[in-house]
Amino acid sequence: MWWQSPVSRRVWMKNGLKGGLALTALGGLPAQAEINSLNEAINKAGRQRMLSQRMAKAWLAMGQGINAEHAEKIMLESMALFDRQFVELKAYAPSPGIRNTYLAMEPLWSDYKSALIGRTPERSSVLNLLTLDAQVLKLAHQGTEQLEQYSGRAVGKLVNLAGRQRMLSQRTAKFYLSQNWGAPVPNALKELNKARTEFVAALQTLMNAPQATQAIQQQLGLAEQQWVFFDQALSRLGEGSGGARRARDVFSTSEQILQIMDKVTVLYSRLT
Repeated sequence: MWWQSPVSRRVWMKNGLKGGLALTALGGLPAQAEINSLNEAINKAGRQRMLSQRMAKAWLAMGQGINAEHAEKIMLESMALFDRQFVELKAYAPSPGIRNTYLAMEPLWSDYKSALIGRTPERSSVLNLLTLDAQVLKLAHQGTEQLEQYSGRAVGKLVNLAGRQRMLSQRTAKFYLSQNWGAPVPNALKELNKARTEFVAALQTLMNAPQATQAIQQQLGLAEQQWVFFDQALSRLGEGSGGARRARDVFSTSEQILQIMDKVTVLYSRLT
C-alpha cells in the first residue's frame, strides 16, 4: 500500500502528522512558527486555500502514477503545513467571526485528511475527494477575506490577491489531472477555464499595482513566463498522443508557478 511505503513513513514522522509537533518548509515555501502581523495572517490564510488544492492535485497524480513518489511527499508535507497553520490562524483570529470560520473548518479538514490518507487513490473516489477539498477551500477563502477586511488596508488586498494566485496554479492542475484520469467531475472543464482566466487577470492587476516594487515585478515576470508554458499544456487536455508527458509537465510547472507566487505574496506581505 502506498501509505506503507518507506517514503510515507519518513515524511509522516518527519512532519509530525501524528503528533503535530514538527514542521518542515514545504518545498521552499517559508513556514514561520507564529503570526506576528495581519499581513502575515492574510498570507498564511491564503496559503491554506492553496494547500487544499495542492493536496488534491498530489493525490490525483499519485493515483495515475505521475511523479508518484514526489507527489506523495508533496501531499504529506502539505498536510503537515496545513495542520500547523490551522492551529496558528485559529489562535491568532482577531475577531469572533474569524475564529468561528476556523472552528467550522475543523471537522471538514478532519474528513478531508481522512480521505487523503485512508486508502489508495482510485478514480472512483475522485468526486468524493474533490467535494471535500471544495468545502475546505470555501472556508479557507472565507477566512482570508475576513482577515483582509479586518486589515482595511490596500496592501492587504494585494497580499490576498497574490496569495490566491498560488491556489489557482494548483486548482488548474487539479482539474486537469482529474480529467486526464477520466474522472466524472461535474463542471471540471468550466472550473479549469475559469481559473485560467482569473489567473491571467489577477497577474495583470498585480503587475500594475503602484505598490509593486522592482523585486515584485521581477518575480511576476517569471510567473508570466512560466504561465505561458503551463497554459499551453492545459489547452491540450484530451489530445491523444503525449498525454502522460503533458500531465507531468502540468504537475511540475504548477509547482514552479506556486513557488514564484509564494515569493510575491511574501514580498507584498512585508510592505508597510
